[in-house]
Amino acid sequence: MAKPPLDAYPNPAYAWAVVGVLVLAALVAYIDRQVVAIVVDPMKADLGVNDAQIGWLYGVFAVFYAIAALPIAWLADHRSRKFIIAAGIFFWSLMTMACGLSRSFWHVLLARIGVGVGEATLSPAATSLVGDFFPRQRVPLALSVFQTGAIMGSGIAFIIGGYVLGLVQEAPPLTLPIFGELRPWQQTFVYVGAPGLLVALLFALLREPARRGGAQVSGGRLRDLAAFYRSNRTTLWLHHLGFLSLVLAGYAFVFWTVSYFVRVHGYEAAEASLIFGWIFLIAGPVGPVLVALLARRLSDRGAADANIVGGMAGGAAAILIILAIQFTPNAFWAFVLYVPAMAAINSPFGIAAGALPVITPPNLRAQVAAVYLFVTSLGMLLGPPITGAFNEYVFPEGEGVRYSLVTVSSIFGLLGLALLQLARKPYAQSLRAADRRDP
Repeated sequence: MAKPPLDAYPNPAYAWAVVGVLVLAALVAYIDRQVVAIVVDPMKADLGVNDAQIGWLYGVFAVFYAIAALPIAWLADHRSRKFIIAAGIFFWSLMTMACGLSRSFWHVLLARIGVGVGEATLSPAATSLVGDFFPRQRVPLALSVFQTGAIMGSGIAFIIGGYVLGLVQEAPPLTLPIFGELRPWQQTFVYVGAPGLLVALLFALLREPARRGGAQVSGGRLRDLAAFYRSNRTTLWLHHLGFLSLVLAGYAFVFWTVSYFVRVHGYEAAEASLIFGWIFLIAGPVGPVLVALLARRLSDRGAADANIVGGMAGGAAAILIILAIQFTPNAFWAFVLYVPAMAAINSPFGIAAGALPVITPPNLRAQVAAVYLFVTSLGMLLGPPITGAFNEYVFPEGEGVRYSLVTVSSIFGLLGLALLQLARKPYAQSLRAADRRDP
């Protein structure tokens, strides 16, 4: 397949502007996704649930996020990606607000399912869009920049969520018609979810790029997807499962961070959330960009496995720092170590997504991204509840959360690194095959 000349792509300034809007969309998505981690303790008190059940509020989100991504990705390879994303943003924002209008654990669970289905629109469609806005060699960096929106969104979720939670705890109760009085944790969901409705409108105004290669006429068929996975099975499954393990360890660590500072160091949830949020916001986006630049440098030197090596470097640093944090003598040093921790924990995932479009035919990019999303969503599904179960049944004492995080990070972090080490050679072979296919 002939590679389009550089001038056949949209104007680079406009392409990067679209990446900027995608960053904003990812930011909103992760604010709405992570806010549940801030209100764990007040929600537990009001709804009468335990840590393991609270963990499933993230887990059920992940299940439906993963399942919905597959048919949505097929649509993204065939239909307008900007309208798919705009509809998704609108829907998940409404569902975030619905979490705050819920009166029982089961109502919150159902609303979290809706958040998951809405957010499933973003990654597959964004991967396809970026692949058509940029030449192939620039896609990993563009997707790593896109990933910074998710990271900043997580940080801002803790900042805004902590601020809003602290504010509404001091304010008079909010009473709405039909729904009645809303508790502070419920108000937090409503206030955090509302701004996404405006972002959905902004996304609908973007220009859709022309599809590349065989995708101008139609997207890839399911049998084409299956054939691609068969011919690259070792590369893709080692890639997917390796990054899944790192995702699981990372989500477990981030989800239980506020509870860690509350239970181990005696902080108020709102205060811990604000401090952690600023660290996440400032340090988190640095990691994916540094790893993408590292991979680009290695690639320029002829390393065909550069994208995998970059992800491994970030994952190894994350494991070491997570373990160090659990044994710090006080909260000050824990927060100090959280700065490099947030850069390292987030660093593998931009390059993980960026490693796929460069080996994938253009008409299958959204669907391959969705399969990867489906697999790694198991990390969101299992990380928080596995750690919650360790808190509940293995380390039930007040400071048990630190030992739960040591256990989960060690087991799954090392497993991820081992799988990615095995992926290096087959990934290099797949990349060379893609170079021959799309010179």
